Amino acid sequence: MAQFWEHVNKVIEEADIIIEVLDARMIEETRHAEIEEKVRRSRKKILYVINKCDLVPKEKMEVAKRELVPSVFISSREHLGTTLLKKKILEMSRGEPVVVGILGYPNVGKSSLINALAGRRKAPTSAESGFTKGLLRVRVDKKIVLLDTPGVFPRNEKDLAKYGKIGAIDYSKIKNPEYVVLELLEEAKKKIQNYFEVYENDPEELLEKIAFKLNKLQKGGKPDTEATARFILKEWQIGKIQ
Repeated sequence: MAQFWEHVNKVIEEADIIIEVLDARMIEETRHAEIEEKVRRSRKKILYVINKCDLVPKEKMEVAKRELVPSVFISSREHLGTTLLKKKILEMSRGEPVVVGILGYPNVGKSSLINALAGRRKAPTSAESGFTKGLLRVRVDKKIVLLDTPGVFPRNEKDLAKYGKIGAIDYSKIKNPEYVVLELLEEAKKKIQNYFEVYENDPEELLEKIAFKLNKLQKGGKPDTEATARFILKEWQIGKIQ
């Protein structure tokens, strides 16, 4: 953890502009207060890049656009918004060559953002002198260079349910997937009901009925709620449940 924060500090020091990558489905949950505070103290410019915009209603994006300034909405998966993002970066740098740091929680889409921006020109050069091992330096074009580093969790935050919901911890590594999914059902029950076409108000009963529908059963025919919860998390994290 300490080493990752060293990388974060290095990126903020080296970059002219900091991009904070957020998940459009859970914008507030993926805002990283500790990183934002560091950026404010450094007096560097921050640009909010809201990924997976194809998974949410346009009205939600309009609200976020007013609250997060400056911001750009993209979908790395659908290759939407990358031209606008490049334009915004150059607008913020006043057309001058610029180094852009990419920061955020683990697995919020930083790598897919870099791939969408750099395309086949992606050229990792993290071994260049002046850059700590663990940083990735990618040239997008003649004017834009990106700095990426592994995502980090806030040091004083231990919210495993949140990490499961935002995908900061992969569904396959969640220790208690049932707990996370029951929390998720409090916020996204209708979406999950519609996706699996299973309708039950009580979250625990809903989880069990989904298990029966998916034929995820233990010996004796009891619902395997752990395997079911892990599958629901997988579908949620990869964006199939909308």
